[in-house]
Formats: sequence, structure tokens, C-alpha cells
Amino acid sequence: MAQLIRKEDALEYHEKGRPGKIEVVPTKDTKTQRDLALAYSPGVAEPCMEIFANPDDVYRYTAKGNLVAVITNGTAVLGLGDIGPEASKPVMEGKGLLFKIYADIDVFDIELNTKDPEEFIRVVKALEPTFGGINLEDIKAPECFEIETRLKKELKIPIMHDDQHGTAIISGAALLNALDIVGKSIADVKIVISGAGASAISCCKIYLALGARVENMYMFDSKGLIVASRTDLDSHKQQFAQHIETMDLTTAMIGADVFIGLSKGGVVSKEMVKGMGERPIVFALANPNPEISYEDALAARPDVIMATGRSDYPNQVNNVLGFPYIFRGALDVRAFAINEEMKLAAVKALAAMAKEPVPDIVNVAYNNISLVYGPNYIIPKPMDPRLLVTVSMAVARAAMESGVARLPITDWEAYESALYKRLGSDDLILRHVINKAKQSPKRVVFTGAENIKILKAAQIARDEGIAIPILLGNEEKIRTMIKDNNIHLLDAEIIDPKCAAQENSRVVFGLQFFEKRKRKGVNLYEARKIMKQRSFFGCMMVENGLADAMVSGLTRKYTDTIRPALEIIGMEEGAGRVAGLYLMLTKKGPLFFADTTLNFNPTEDELVAITLLTAKVVTHFNIKPRIAMLSYSNFGSSPSPEAEKVSNAVMKIKKLHPDLIIDGELQAGVAFNKDLLRENYPFSDLVNESPNILIFPNLAAGNIAYHLLQEVGGAEAIGPILLGLSKPVYVLQLGSTVRQIVNIVAMAVMEAQIKAPK
Repeated sequence: MAQLIRKEDALEYHEKGRPGKIEVVPTKDTKTQRDLALAYSPGVAEPCMEIFANPDDVYRYTAKGNLVAVITNGTAVLGLGDIGPEASKPVMEGKGLLFKIYADIDVFDIELNTKDPEEFIRVVKALEPTFGGINLEDIKAPECFEIETRLKKELKIPIMHDDQHGTAIISGAALLNALDIVGKSIADVKIVISGAGASAISCCKIYLALGARVENMYMFDSKGLIVASRTDLDSHKQQFAQHIETMDLTTAMIGADVFIGLSKGGVVSKEMVKGMGERPIVFALANPNPEISYEDALAARPDVIMATGRSDYPNQVNNVLGFPYIFRGALDVRAFAINEEMKLAAVKALAAMAKEPVPDIVNVAYNNISLVYGPNYIIPKPMDPRLLVTVSMAVARAAMESGVARLPITDWEAYESALYKRLGSDDLILRHVINKAKQSPKRVVFTGAENIKILKAAQIARDEGIAIPILLGNEEKIRTMIKDNNIHLLDAEIIDPKCAAQENSRVVFGLQFFEKRKRKGVNLYEARKIMKQRSFFGCMMVENGLADAMVSGLTRKYTDTIRPALEIIGMEEGAGRVAGLYLMLTKKGPLFFADTTLNFNPTEDELVAITLLTAKVVTHFNIKPRIAMLSYSNFGSSPSPEAEKVSNAVMKIKKLHPDLIIDGELQAGVAFNKDLLRENYPFSDLVNESPNILIFPNLAAGNIAYHLLQEVGGAEAIGPILLGLSKPVYVLQLGSTVRQIVNIVAMAVMEAQIKAPK
């Protein structure tokens, strides 16, 4: 299913908060006068003079080595054409964002107000001292060829026009694998190309480097087949001119083995695909509408291997598979160019990676039981975490072997480890949760639906395929809010527990509640009356299978939701305790805090129960638990009943689960200081790896810690996640953003999937 993006959502995304998508963040301390004196005058003079004496020291003392310029003049933007430099800026910011999130490369986007190639070249040349590399973007042909060629000759930093080479590299890898699957040689196949712009010509050059022959290539531009008799061909098109009489695209497609589309939607018919050779390969890469739709191509030829530029079909040819990692490898060896050898190394690395077993996290992300090399999987998926290491290392190695590396890598294991550490796992964990939820969306009842944030989050959760929302509240009020705020939920199920239409449900739910609580101070009249409260009604819906999970809170007290959940849904078997957990997304990776919301002063046994519940939940995120049980004392250094309670709980857990990585009691600072641990407490389970779960000795400590980390430390808090209930109920914290609510919904759906009857 195609991604549903509405105009108002896109505009709000780019405008809200700090306008745009990127910002500059300091990388050094700037807290004191001494810090500022070191950062600027007079301390800054020292690195300046070192660089003056040895210009290569600019990579040692500045950000140049990890800084790429994304430069355009806005003359060929996406499918928008010549829209100018200002209008191209959101796209360039987006490109910078992709560089950062996929390869940890910093970017300044630069939009030049010139269409003169000479002026463009002059300006970019003047920028060379600032940047470690330059990504040319969205410059129209044929000027883009001259600009890139000249800059590559005249500058000594890596330069790549991604519109030319990105699609070429990715499609080259896909073509190698498609030909491998159908058992054909690239030297022998007939290739028809629709399109003769920068991308098409670069693709064909890559195919030639991979072994294709120019006499087997039939390239079409807007005026027809590129043939030698034409007088309107530039030098780039002349390379692919056929020495034959002209023909139309339909005729050229007869018997063709491969079709490459880099033109416009709808130019290829079913009949044209039917006329292709045995086991044809069709790469229809025009966006958003391919030259022929995926459905039509398969209907015409069930034996076709099909690729498009779209994410909603198999085999997406997506430039993000290439450019972040090509620049990463080039920067890391301080290459003075991105040459053909480096591009071909990326092609071959991508092709080889598609043949390897696919990690579970990728299968989950794409709602697939098991992606396997074959007609529907000829190229890796953009969200595959192996890309950073696989492609970057291949490019770095090729740079060294081809003689363009100025800083050769000597320890490849250390380089591989450094690449893995470049990107934190905080966004990966959210991607895992959201993609897991999308695998099997569940019905989520929102008890606080008379709230704009809740309604917006419910819309996003439905649009993204995360959940099927059920809204509780006054129907007229909710529908008015939906209409007034242009929220696309008019067809969602809305239930008002107070209205006459729900009388039968209240009677049934009230009787059930009375049976659960009749000897605990509740009479039948009270049981029925209380069902008018949305938190009780929502819990009853979950208990009766009318919904799979409940999200409540935001405008209600925490206890107002916890109490009905405990009284109606109850604890899961073997839990022994209900606890509150927060997932904290920090720059160093995810941390899980417990208990943060429920147990004021837990006993030893309650600490054991809380810890084991937390460890169980953490494994659902594909994370191996490493647990620190915290106190103000380190391994008996300050004996007191509270410290001993924590220490005794650790010993009990070690006996129950000897393979679990856990230690305590210890201070939070010591738990994260491996050198201090190794020097003073070498026996600790946490000597080699820092903890990812923190268990607090009481509610005050846990609650204060997560609030401080969130508000002062800049971590994003996801939670609270209620542990120990037999079915998922989530309580939103006061002030939750729409994004945080969507994340909680995804958590609830993932838990509902886990706890669903087998």
C-alpha cells in the first residue's frame, strides 16, 4: 500500500517547532568562560597556526573530514523540474537528513542562484577548504555533466552528482542479480532504455563497466531512438548511438531482455512487455508513476523480474542505498575523489549483500516472514542496518586499492566496529516497534478521544497501518473536533459509554465487573453505573476482546486508569507485581528505567519481580538485558537496610537466572564507568558492557531520574509501559506530544501481538 501523505501533514512537519529539518549542534563543552576561550579567542589561534603550518591538520582540528556540502541550483528538482534555489531547499535539507541518519555525516545544504555552469563551478571551487566532500544534486542535463567533470578534475575532495550515479549504482547491483537469477550474461542481453538524461546515461556507463556492450543498448529520448544519423545529439548521447535505421519503442522492445525506464509514467504497455524475450527484466524507475505499473507488468508476463523506484513494491531502486555509504567510505580514508572503482565496489557490495541471509529486523520492517534472494528480492532494503558497514568498507577498500586514499585503513576490524558505533540504536528501536506493529495492526481503544492530540495521533496510527483506532467520548463533540481540525477520522468507530445506545453494553459489562468485585466493596448498582466512565468501559472492551489494547490518560490522573486496569484486566500469570517502565532514548542508546510510576518502596521480592518483568519486556525489543540495580552504595560500601535490600534482590535473581547479566547494589555513575568498575570491582558482570536496564530502589528515585534525564539530559521518554498486566493498557504522561502518543500506540500493538491467544 502506498504511503499516505497529505499536504497539510507535510507542511506542518516542515514548519512546526524549529522550521526546517536540520540544525547545527556544538560538539565541545561550552559551559564556562574557559571553554569559550578555548573554542574561540585566544585558544582558537593554536589550531589555526597548526593548520597553517600543515594544511592536512584541518582534518584533525575541524569538522571538515565529516562535512559534506549538498549543492544545487534547483534546475531539476525531483519530479518538480526547474523550481529555483529557494524552492529546492526543503529537498536539500532532506538529503542532509538522510546523510546524517544513515551514515552520521554532517551536511550544509547550499542553494546557488545561478544557471551559468561557469559561475556554479567557480563558487563550488571556492568552497573546497570548507568541506570534506561535495554532493551535487538536482542540476539539469547537460550542464550537470560539465559541472561534475570539471569539479572532479579541479578539486581534491570527493565529488559525486547523485542524480547521475546514485541510480546507476543501485540499478547496476539490481541488474547483476536479476541477470544471475534468469541465467543470462550481461554481455549478451539486449537492453532498451527509455530516457536519455543524466541518470540514464550514467546507468548505461555503469552497465558498460559491468560488461554490457553498447551495440546491445537501444536508448530513447523524447525525440526517439538515439541513432548515429541524428544531428541533435550531444557528446554524451552520441556514445550510445546505434548505426541502424530508427525505430519506435514498441519495435525495440520485441525480444528485449532488459528494459530500463528513466523517463515518465505510462510509456510502456502490457503488449510491449509481452513481446520481450524469455524471463524479461523490467526496471520502471520513473517516480511517482513508473513507465508501466507493477501490476500491469506482472499481468503481461508472470515471469518478469520487476523493479521500480517505489517503496510499496518489491525491488525498490532507492538512491539511499548508495550515497550515504559511498561518502562515508570516501571520507574515512580521506579520498581525494570518488572514482569508477569506488562506484563499482558499491555495486558489487550491494549485489553480494542481497544474496546473504536477511536479518529479522529487516523482515519485520517490511512485513515479511523471510526475505530471500530471488525475483522479489534482488537488492537490499533501505532499512537494512548492514548497509553502513558493507558498502562503506567496500568503498574505502576500493579507494585504497585505486590510489585515491590519503589516510589508509590499517585495522579493518577496528574500522568495522567504529562504523557499527556511528549510529545510536535509539531510532532503530522505535523503527523496530513501529514496523513490528505494522505487521499485524490491532484495535486500540482511546479513552481520551475528546482531545486534539489524541485524535491526531489516532489518525497517524491508522494512516501508518499501526493500529485500528476506536474512539471513546461524546460522538457529536468528537466529530465536530475532527471536522474543525481537518483530521481524517470521520469513518472511525466512535463510542460514547454514556449514551442510551450503549445501555446493553453497560449492563453486560457491569454484571461482569460485579462478579469480579462483589466481595471487594462493589454492589451491582455501582458496577453498572461505573461503566459510564471511559476508563472502565475501555478496559471492559479489552477484557472482552472488543479491542486489543487501551491507551488512556493524558488529561486524567494516573491512578484513574491504573485502578480499572487492575480491577478488570488483572495481572498476567506469574507476574507477581505490576510495575511502570520508561524507555529512555539517549544519544548513547536506549535505557530502560523501572519502577518509575507504581511501587513506592518495593521489598526484596518485589524488586525481583520488577526486574524479571523488565528483562522479559526488553527481550521483545531484540535487546539482550544488561541490568544495574542501583543504590547509593557500591557492593556493601555503605551498609544499610535499603542497600542490603537491593543486594539481596540481586543474589536472588542470580540464583533464579544465572545467565542473566545483572549486578548491584551500585551507584549509577559507577555502573556506566567501565574503567572505574574494572579498577575497583573487576568481578562485576557489567565490567565489559554498560547496562541498558536500571532498576531503582524506590519510586522516588526512578521517577526523579527519568524526569531529569528527559528535561535536562535531552532524552526522549517513551512510557510509562505497564508491566505485569495480562492485556496491554497504557497510560499517557501529562504533556505527551502527538509523536509520543503514536509511539505508545505502537508499543501497545506490539504487546497485543505478543499476548494474543496462539
